[in-house]
Amino acid sequence: MDQYSGQNYRPSGTTDSVSDIKSTMLSKIALMAGKDANHATTRDWYVAAALTLRDRIISHWLRSNQAAHNSGDKHVFYLSLEFLIGRLFGDALSNLRLTDDFRTALEDFGVDFNAVKAMEPDAALGNGGLGRLAACFMDSMATLAIPARGYGIRYEHGLFRQIISGGRQEEFPEQWLLSGNPWEFERPEIVYRIAYGGTIEHDSRGRVSWHPGEEIEAVAYDTPIVGWGDHHVNALRLWSSRAVDPLNIEIFNTGDHLGAMSEMARAQAISKFLYPSDETPAGRELRLRQEYFFVSASLQDIISNHLQGDGDVRTLASCAAVQMNDTHPSLAVPELMRLLVDVHQLGWTQAWQITNKTVSYTNHTLLPEALETWPVELFARLLPRHLDILYRINESNLAQAETHAPGDIRFRASVSLIDETQGRRVRMGHVAFVGSHRINGVSAMHSELMRETVFADLNALYPNRITNKTNGITFRRWLHQCNPGLTSLLREACGDSVLDDPAHLHALERLSDDNAFQQHFKATKLRNKVSLANAITARLGIQVDPSAMFDVQIKRIHEYKRQLLNALEAAALYLAIKDEPNRNWTPRVKIFAGKAAASYHQAKLIIKFINDLSTTINNDPAVRDLLKVVFIPNYNVSAAEIIVPACDLSEQISTAGMEASGTGNMKLALNGALTIGTLDGANIEIRDHVGEDNIFIFGLNSEQVTQRRVQGLNAMQTIAACPALARVLDAIERGVFSPDEPQRFAPIVHSLRYLDHYLVAADFDHYYRTQRLIDQRWSSPEWPRASILNVARMGWFSSDRTIREYAEDIWNVAVRETQHIDASDQHSATVQPDQPARTIRLT
Repeated sequence: MDQYSGQNYRPSGTTDSVSDIKSTMLSKIALMAGKDANHATTRDWYVAAALTLRDRIISHWLRSNQAAHNSGDKHVFYLSLEFLIGRLFGDALSNLRLTDDFRTALEDFGVDFNAVKAMEPDAALGNGGLGRLAACFMDSMATLAIPARGYGIRYEHGLFRQIISGGRQEEFPEQWLLSGNPWEFERPEIVYRIAYGGTIEHDSRGRVSWHPGEEIEAVAYDTPIVGWGDHHVNALRLWSSRAVDPLNIEIFNTGDHLGAMSEMARAQAISKFLYPSDETPAGRELRLRQEYFFVSASLQDIISNHLQGDGDVRTLASCAAVQMNDTHPSLAVPELMRLLVDVHQLGWTQAWQITNKTVSYTNHTLLPEALETWPVELFARLLPRHLDILYRINESNLAQAETHAPGDIRFRASVSLIDETQGRRVRMGHVAFVGSHRINGVSAMHSELMRETVFADLNALYPNRITNKTNGITFRRWLHQCNPGLTSLLREACGDSVLDDPAHLHALERLSDDNAFQQHFKATKLRNKVSLANAITARLGIQVDPSAMFDVQIKRIHEYKRQLLNALEAAALYLAIKDEPNRNWTPRVKIFAGKAAASYHQAKLIIKFINDLSTTINNDPAVRDLLKVVFIPNYNVSAAEIIVPACDLSEQISTAGMEASGTGNMKLALNGALTIGTLDGANIEIRDHVGEDNIFIFGLNSEQVTQRRVQGLNAMQTIAACPALARVLDAIERGVFSPDEPQRFAPIVHSLRYLDHYLVAADFDHYYRTQRLIDQRWSSPEWPRASILNVARMGWFSSDRTIREYAEDIWNVAVRETQHIDASDQHSATVQPDQPARTIRLT
């Protein structure tokens, strides 16, 4: 047998465990659905299988909780407004190494295992990289046996379900909970009151009383998160909002039915949708209510649990580490102070020391609009006690600023928690910084820019607080599960230990020039591309050639991420192909996916441009199969799991200095894609690890971006010096891509010419020339070699490594050493040998 055929490993289930699984499933079908197996639907089988698996998780969960309790170890509490956990069935099966047993059990009943997996909806709890990072971190904390709990909101509808109609994005509710959720445990006994509004009163002893004008309740729902290895299980606790009195019967009986329901609806609105539009005052208020809701419930829960175990709130900092994932949870600083001072009667100084030692802050962006600020007027009306606390914190903060830089009014204004230049606003990034003992960036470049730009003065006032923790991804999801063919190949090449320790991927380097291995590597990639091509045809009716280069950009649609630059290059390539149809062009499929914020009109116009471009190019017979453009709607984790393994070229082309890290760049490179990118975020560290010859870097660096903006953003001369770009913009204006409405994309052209803020025009020429170099390399032997080396050198980007760094440098908690799979355990490993292309739906 060929050494790299992928057929040496033949997993098989154990009869006893499969028999037990089958018996439990039949019981679940009968008791849960009230049916016998002959009448069960695919969804019935999914729920039965999920509940059968959940039963097995519970025993691990209880043991993990008991072990954590007995050890007295410090606990980590991860506060995030998003957790993009995706589907949990396959994830838990993989980490428990039960995939084969469940596959066999279902197939013994004549049930398609993949069809059952596909019945699970993606949990609509996040938008993009921020939420997916939180999910990866939860996986790694469980894998490293760190006692931890994630806290967030149980959004009934999440962000939104994206429909592309007429090439435009439309938003609809994502009804992921419509048919129930077998993974969650409602905790009706865990309920906390959340207060808003009202007044505050200071007494003669200096104590403050808050008399809220409104109260609602937060109810806990727990989802188990299973780790790899020894199967430690942590909980993701999500809060659902409800009214204190669900229905005012007295008002209802007067005939005012809508009035009786309004209080309930107002309370429930908090956990309805992720990121309500902030275009209206009501939307902004709801956003602030959401953030305080989950922060207050979480901190009350943390303190309650701590008192049950330790009994002394003064020891909180030695027993709990609270990590704020971005600026959204920064109300944790004043809320923890309120709880310690007002509720638990600690002195201010002692409470501040506990708060500062307990809380830490991860910053994810340097964009001003993402560093939230709130009008003081709104804050005073909604959270008067917290504004009072922030004023007192700021008093000490400004006194320290005066000591540091006497008489420097600019410095005092810069570090103040209140921005006085824009109508008095509370700076939540500053609140998080001042209240935390550690502030971390998420890539080396980002952390350095934090020190030099947005937090430069705060860094001078509070030195040594900023540290770097470059993001990572969980290889369990983004290699082992989504790319079983490649994982099987890697196990043969590197050994089974590669499943436990990504550092063992380095063993692959010795095979990068091995022709036989390259052929098997390419065959695995081709199978993944066939799967994606089939899914695109089934979802969109577009036929794409799997042998073409799959050029992929999958991320949130935002001007700084520059999907527009990619689309303009596709338009320029299209015009060039029409000019020289007989030239030896490299066939490409340009694949886009991502959602634009509902109120982000320019981003939504870019989506329309991509889709109009797709219509024009894909229907032009002159182009044949040399170029296709595809926009995949409703991008989510499940879609990414299909796209990532099939990608050849990874587009990481943000304006330099604006992408904090990125994690899509890591997922794609890990699966053998070569990156085209700017020197931004983690691209720099990826370049350093994979080698300059195995990545394509273009464009201005962050210093040059700053200089260009100082010089001015009018790009008329730049465009005139770049014939390819000038021609594309002219074609857009003439309506070549929008013949029904020639002026449709005038705002895009105008912004490029006169206000090129994201430097699309400035970087276009270098980007276009780099893409043509990529064309040349695609057909050379260097491509598979570089692809293999990308996989081999990505081990450092594991979220396990990132979490170890958090544990050691920020949280001061112990982690479990890497556990390797026993040879006797190989029968239950989850990866499959190379298989024919899968039938997959893009839902």
